[in-house]
Amino acid sequence: MLISLSEIMNTRDKVEHILAELEIDKIIFEGSSYEFAWKDPVSLTITNLGDRVILIEGSVKLSIIIFCSRCLKKLEYPMDISIKKEIDFKLTEEERAKELDEANYITEYNLDVDILIKGEIIVDLPMSLLCSDECKGICMHCGTNLNEGSCDCDNTVLDPRMSAIRDIFNNFKEV
Repeated sequence: MLISLSEIMNTRDKVEHILAELEIDKIIFEGSSYEFAWKDPVSLTITNLGDRVILIEGSVKLSIIIFCSRCLKKLEYPMDISIKKEIDFKLTEEERAKELDEANYITEYNLDVDILIKGEIIVDLPMSLLCSDECKGICMHCGTNLNEGSCDCDNTVLDPRMSAIRDIFNNFKEV
């Protein structure tokens, strides 16, 4: 959703409260797609601080679908996002883009709420998420979910540092 900041910029000390709907259905980041389980509207407060500077404060509660890092089970990950950004319109667009962590959610005098929230979600994504502390994962040979049952695969993991010694024994094995 685009919000025009021109009217707020023209009136000193103007404060505007806006409830903005997120128009995006999923977030694509580093080859992974994250869909929303649910999302509330974004509550924004935009304040003109004077001297072509505005303050954007906001919050949103939402939940995204993430997969367990071991067994790939679907999980719902709730997020409570708070935003506080100060935008200086005396800077050029390029300087603002660098200052805003290169996520340019301000174009001319328009605020793109979807890009703003998407950036905050990406920052708050967990590196890995487990369905439980006891998650056994999946078998690396057959793909069976080891939480639901076992398989007959040989899961012996050999130390790769010992491969040279194993080669010597295999080459000189007398049968």
